[in-house]
Amino acid sequence: MIDSPTPDDLALALRLAVDTLRAAPADADWSRTAGPIAWTCRETVEHLADDLLAYAAQLGPARPPQDRYVPFAATRRSPGAPNNFVRAEPAAGPDGLLEVLEASGGLMVAVARVTPPEARAYHPWGLADPTGFVAMSLVETLVHLHDVAQGLGLPWSPPAHLCERTLARLFPDVPIADPWPTLLWATGRAPLPGHPPRTDWRWHAAPAE
Repeated sequence: MIDSPTPDDLALALRLAVDTLRAAPADADWSRTAGPIAWTCRETVEHLADDLLAYAAQLGPARPPQDRYVPFAATRRSPGAPNNFVRAEPAAGPDGLLEVLEASGGLMVAVARVTPPEARAYHPWGLADPTGFVAMSLVETLVHLHDVAQGLGLPWSPPAHLCERTLARLFPDVPIADPWPTLLWATGRAPLPGHPPRTDWRWHAAPAE
């Protein structure tokens, strides 16, 4: 049986992600498109920070919302950009952007560590427990780093156990062969031999109970 993802797993993924992005050349163009998605590399990192803080926020109230997101006001910087409530000050440059990512991720890790396992909070793909929010944070981190790394020309190959635990929690219907390529296929980003492309996919946020 595959272990459930933990806050320590997420902390590791975030550390590896930030270390990878900090290795970008000083003249890297963060306005380039992030891999297969329509957002720029900068917008994608902001979106990731926004997701991480939003997941922490869902678990934060004494009575987590069961039918909606916590009502933060989100906006778009431009048409087609992510709809975020987390922003990095553009003048702070890549270092400031990564600091925002670290801060958002650190808050998610901290909240997940202290939230009772029986807690449930809203996600449109099912009421999730803390482990589910950790797994969703992991898939966002692992996959969006793939997008940004492609855009910036950086290597990114996360540890297999992080991908395996994420797949087991969120994609129980997916056969796990090689975990990282399987996670990319499960999220519609890469082919997987012997399987049709996934153009319409979703994960299982609710725990199997």
